[in-house]
Amino acid sequence: MATQKLYAGAKLREIRTRLGLTQKDFATKLGVSLPYLNQMENNNRPVSTTVVLALAQEFGVDVTELSTGDSERLVSDMREALADPVFADTMPPLADLRLTASNAPALARAFLALHRSYRQTHERLASLDEALGREDARLQASPWEEVRDFFHYCDNYIDAVDRAAEHFAASGGADADSRQIARDWLRSQGVAVEIADIPQLRRYDPDARTLRLSARAAPQTQTFQMLLQVALLQQDKLLEATLDLARFQSEEARAIAKIGLANYFAGAVLMPYGRFLEAARAFRHDLEILSNRFGASIEQVAHRLSTLQRPGAKGIPFFFVRVDQAGTITKRHSATRLQFARFGGACPLWNVHRAFETPGRFLLQLAETPDGVRYISLARDVSKSGGSFGAPVRRYAIALGCEVRHADSLVYADKLDVNNAAAYEPIGISCRICERAECHQRSVPPLERRLNIEENERSVLPYRVR
Repeated sequence: MATQKLYAGAKLREIRTRLGLTQKDFATKLGVSLPYLNQMENNNRPVSTTVVLALAQEFGVDVTELSTGDSERLVSDMREALADPVFADTMPPLADLRLTASNAPALARAFLALHRSYRQTHERLASLDEALGREDARLQASPWEEVRDFFHYCDNYIDAVDRAAEHFAASGGADADSRQIARDWLRSQGVAVEIADIPQLRRYDPDARTLRLSARAAPQTQTFQMLLQVALLQQDKLLEATLDLARFQSEEARAIAKIGLANYFAGAVLMPYGRFLEAARAFRHDLEILSNRFGASIEQVAHRLSTLQRPGAKGIPFFFVRVDQAGTITKRHSATRLQFARFGGACPLWNVHRAFETPGRFLLQLAETPDGVRYISLARDVSKSGGSFGAPVRRYAIALGCEVRHADSLVYADKLDVNNAAAYEPIGISCRICERAECHQRSVPPLERRLNIEENERSVLPYRVR
């Protein structure tokens, strides 16, 4: 079987810039000519085996960096943006999108930012009565979407915060309980922790130096909220420095991102990188065992598995998503080639939607995307009780999955017939950009394809996709 050629020009330029070397010096250290390096950096030539070895030996580069990164995300996001009707007559071929993502990722991100502004302008005009008369009406990115994209393009892994959390977790010893470590640190800072019947999950009074946690919350949630408060108090300088580098467009986005980083810290203390990765491999990614072992919820464990992307110590590349009952994606991340829709819901054929019908059970699915890549998907509902009779229940479902080539590392794959092609269900990303012409669950036509409408015949759909 022919070996796939590796084109990684943008990543090569990024590594060279990070090392502070000119093209000439970089070429000399890699043992190649200057023109050859220039051709590799511009994706006119694939990265040679000699260069890959030199990067590892000379600079200690994790060579998996060359084959991962933003390219697949950027291609997926650009395809979705270009499916907008405004581009109906100018849809570029997929090969051009891949070239742009590989050769000019900054241009691709600028295009996505421009399209996002266009969408928000369109939505603002659609509700003009609200916008008119407001002095603060202005065009800017949605803070929530801006923060979501920040984590999305960081590969959902923030190295400095992750390592700080691992260090904090180790301060109590190898077998220390995260809840006790957090409580002891807060006490050392003069912060009293109280379990009280309050409507909020967490309420901190900086003047009284008192942290109140909801008595109605599960123990894992109480521990997580304690650790989140530790992050805000102990790691404030680190969080602010990380936010400075992100350069958010608004104070709202910065504030949302700070809470996101504090959440990240809390999860990384509960499940320290090295110990968690070791346990995940030992127990073949059994979510229930990991949940009990680390005192975390099933959702927290699944989310943490999707963040194990530390250079030189990467875990299995997982996708992770959370949806509500309407099918709207509320959390999303993928270290795999499968990328989620930025707007709207997920494919209706995906098992995550059926998880609401079987509360408390794991649903397994073998799935294949239009590009021919096959995945194992694990779905489960994660409903969140309000903690008292009559309190509203928040209902979500999560899905965690990876490419089927990692099946041996997953306990959930043991009873699946991964070698049977007929066992794989065809799924897509979202209907508006899905390439499957004959899908019986299609809700809307693909925006980038022409349709045939036959008035004298009717199949499952009232049209045929050309």
